[in-house]
Amino acid sequence: MARLVIAEDSPHMLRLLEMTLRKAGHTWTACAAGDTALAAIQAEKPDAALLDIIMPGMDGLEVLAALKADPSTAGIPVIMLTARGHTLTREQAEESGASAFLTKPYSPTELIACIERLTSTPL
Repeated sequence: MARLVIAEDSPHMLRLLEMTLRKAGHTWTACAAGDTALAAIQAEKPDAALLDIIMPGMDGLEVLAALKADPSTAGIPVIMLTARGHTLTREQAEESGASAFLTKPYSPTELIACIERLTSTPL
């Protein structure tokens, strides 16, 4: 199972994420702001990160850019989770190195499949 860092400032969305991840057997560290998520990712080197785009402190796109600019975290897959499904936002995330982009509300099954695809190690 994967070790994750989640950056989500909505308590409701965080609870939904945690229920989904718990059912799938994943472990995580949750952060409510971008700057604390960046620090947690740099310290923990998780298997993947789940970033909301609109957050206090640094937004998800700023955290993504900082992760990809740092050689020690550049290889960590990042899944962007956002209510902002605009094409421009998706393009910004993909150009910045996001591994996946899911628009809220997303399917829990789709999220777990995405995590497993990005964190599985080939045999």
